[in-house]
Amino acid sequence: MPEGDSVYRLAVRLRAALDGRRLQRGDLRVPSHATDSLDGMTVVGHATHGKHLLTRFDSGLTLHTHLRMQGSWTVTAPGKRVPRAVLPEARVLLETVQGPTAYGLNLPVVNLVPTSAEHGVVGHLGPDPLREDWSADEAIGRLLRDPGARVAAALLEQRNVAGFGNLWANELCFLRGVHPDTPIGAVEVPALVALGARCLRFSATQPGAHQVTTGIRRKGEQHWVAGRAGRPCLRCGTTIRVRAEVPGDPGRRRTWWCPRCQPLPGGETLVATV
Repeated sequence: MPEGDSVYRLAVRLRAALDGRRLQRGDLRVPSHATDSLDGMTVVGHATHGKHLLTRFDSGLTLHTHLRMQGSWTVTAPGKRVPRAVLPEARVLLETVQGPTAYGLNLPVVNLVPTSAEHGVVGHLGPDPLREDWSADEAIGRLLRDPGARVAAALLEQRNVAGFGNLWANELCFLRGVHPDTPIGAVEVPALVALGARCLRFSATQPGAHQVTTGIRRKGEQHWVAGRAGRPCLRCGTTIRVRAEVPGDPGRRRTWWCPRCQPLPGGETLVATV
């Protein structure tokens, strides 16, 4: 799933392929930038903020992209190209001089902005555990601004903390023994933030650990609850439940939980799929 740790790993890969290299060809195949060319520019760095990727050039411009659910990047070796059938999906093409070529495929967000104005595209985001300017205190304060918000929804709100997607929101609730519908004000938020930051960093940086929350890499056992509806809880054996979507969520993201390991104070009143 394209969450903060996924984008961080992507930046590491693109940094190795592109940073310090001059572009022989740089195309942005989106209507808003159809006439803009990056030809001749040198890639000077990659940075991330939550799920947002920032590719910076020596011209003082930054390419801002976001994967959402459908986007991806692929890098080909010098002299190689993606298959012809894939080319129509390329929204960004960055071909370096006698070097690799990076293709941004099906990217729903492609913006070219002055590097000095990056705040305009990421300034609304909360603190990111994967950035050097991470502030746990700021994250805690933002999460508690609306103490009645569901904990899962509060974690998903990128203005609170940047980088947690649906997988991490559900897995962190399980790891803290908290039902996802519990009001965030009733949760031990400092402990939740500390755990979330530690998990996201480990997932982003450790080989073989990407989004493996159980410590088990076998298929079907990598997560405690996410994607395991109708299957037994790996901790207690109770059937994992799922609700089709987070109320009010335009992304229609699912919520998973174990009724025994994550009891809802007062009992569950919302209907689950399983």
